[in-house]
Amino acid sequence: MSDKTNPGNFFEDFKVGQELTHATPRTVTEGEIALYTALYGGRFALQSADRVAQDFGYPGAPVDDWLTFHVVFGKTVPDVSLNAVANLGYAQGRFLAPVFPGDTLSTTSTVIGLKQNSNGKTGTVYVNSKGRNQEGDIVLDYCRWVMVRKRDENAPAPDPVVPDLPDRVDPDALIAPGIDMSHYDHQLIGQPHRLGDYAVGEKIDHMDGVTIEEAEHMMATRLYQNTAKVHFNQHTEGQGRFGRRLVYGGHVISLTRGLSFNGLAPAMWIAGINGGAHTAPAFAGDTIYAWSEILETAELSGPLGALRIRTVGVKNRSAGDFPYKGEDGRYAEGVILDLDYWALIAK
Repeated sequence: MSDKTNPGNFFEDFKVGQELTHATPRTVTEGEIALYTALYGGRFALQSADRVAQDFGYPGAPVDDWLTFHVVFGKTVPDVSLNAVANLGYAQGRFLAPVFPGDTLSTTSTVIGLKQNSNGKTGTVYVNSKGRNQEGDIVLDYCRWVMVRKRDENAPAPDPVVPDLPDRVDPDALIAPGIDMSHYDHQLIGQPHRLGDYAVGEKIDHMDGVTIEEAEHMMATRLYQNTAKVHFNQHTEGQGRFGRRLVYGGHVISLTRGLSFNGLAPAMWIAGINGGAHTAPAFAGDTIYAWSEILETAELSGPLGALRIRTVGVKNRSAGDFPYKGEDGRYAEGVILDLDYWALIAK
């Protein structure tokens, strides 16, 4: 058999400190920005209109931050998570520079932790990934951990190394763009609210729901060149635990972000990822709702402040009663996403 194809890395192929340079840099085009809008329905004014972006001092509308995330993430899949069971979580993420149409993104990763699971069949791989533009500037830096199958269940377990990741990005580490607020028009933004109008503990039901279509989530995985078998291959997944493909967790993130416009329209910049977990699988046919809670507010230098937001995605149930966790600490039925992030907003 030819050895020219890539079967992907299994758990025992990873070593702490290993550096991975991921293939296929990707130029982000106007076409895929339009496709991203078609998939998720985002309405944030900064990313939707050159006029609004230019009023802030940008050359034009920047790429949606989560599209940047998906492109950078997708580069890592063939090397990190092609043989994954599930992506488990995120931490210590920072969006460091805007991306514009025509920018070319590439990704590198460093293995920062390994821990074999008690079943001996899988292990958790922790990586720090960095996305860079064509100038070599880091646009996104984040950590994630993923459960990966072993090739040989008898392969010896490595010494466990679990990185100590902070539970939040310090607001002082957030990068706030220097923008011109003299033409800020809250009617074009969609809501009059600013930093001081949001209170810690406030909960927002984003109200609207959106149903995941089979063709859409498959189109999304191809758009990001995410070839993880659990999302991509019905032939293999039809014989697996669920009998069908899992929807890529980032697809759910972007759907909830799109829904969050209704209540968080002025929070137009994603600045940091404090933590996140895909708490249950989503499948084609599920209808997604979302609600958010303000966890913290922060004053930054310049015209922008920051909201620390928990956005919870649920499937096939309303979010109006703010489903989250029960007294036993387990996620409520239907909760599929628990995402903790920083968004920037006008003071």
